[in-house]
Amino acid sequence: MSFARQALQVGLSSRIRLSPTLASAAIRSAVAQRRLLHSTRCAHASLPKDDTEHYTESLHSDMKLLHGRYQETPLYADLNSKEYVQKFKSGERALDKAVHLFFLTEIMRGMWIVIENFFRPPYTIMYPFEKGPLSPRFRGEHALRRYPSGEERCIACKLCEAICPAQAITIESEPRLDGSRRTTKYDIDMTKCIYCGFCQEACPVDAIVETQNQEFSTETREELLYNKEKLLANGDRAEAEIAANLHADHVYR
Repeated sequence: MSFARQALQVGLSSRIRLSPTLASAAIRSAVAQRRLLHSTRCAHASLPKDDTEHYTESLHSDMKLLHGRYQETPLYADLNSKEYVQKFKSGERALDKAVHLFFLTEIMRGMWIVIENFFRPPYTIMYPFEKGPLSPRFRGEHALRRYPSGEERCIACKLCEAICPAQAITIESEPRLDGSRRTTKYDIDMTKCIYCGFCQEACPVDAIVETQNQEFSTETREELLYNKEKLLANGDRAEAEIAANLHADHVYR
């Protein structure tokens, strides 16, 4: 049994469609066997006439089965047949190709597009006087939030410190008089932060958030070491914006 028939039977028995690569390999193998069978005198000499005809018919049937399964043009197709030639009559003519080549029509069409856009108004935004819209999920500078009563939201659960992949957050806490915990130290090394947003997602009380502020570049590294007071100041300054963004995003959380 030839390779093409074996591949087809395996695909049918396993109810898995053979990949086009396997089908192509099977067809090439069958064609190679057929060429070897017809072009080598030793092959004709070693096989009786009846066996040779039977083997050739088997190869033809294998390739027809594969061709019917994948609807591909077989390699043994007659190049002079009407159906094979008709496929290429609908393509671009040689005269059209020569016209495009010598008259540079592609370049002229490209230049026409350039001229059209030359007279259109520009799309440039005059930053920082004009700014584009930002998504409510934009992750920028960090901030710590408070409750409307002024109490800190952070409960020192340290989930943000544990989930931070860059280990940029450091938290120290102490118990309160009522038994709850409060943070005595909340530091973020912004030079390590990768702005993944995991701290914001892990916080159960929405204490640590990332604001839409992206303009906090500094001249020294020490200015990017945020402490608790700095984070609380950021939250107090942008509380209205933070609350609006969280409300716009609450549908997806």
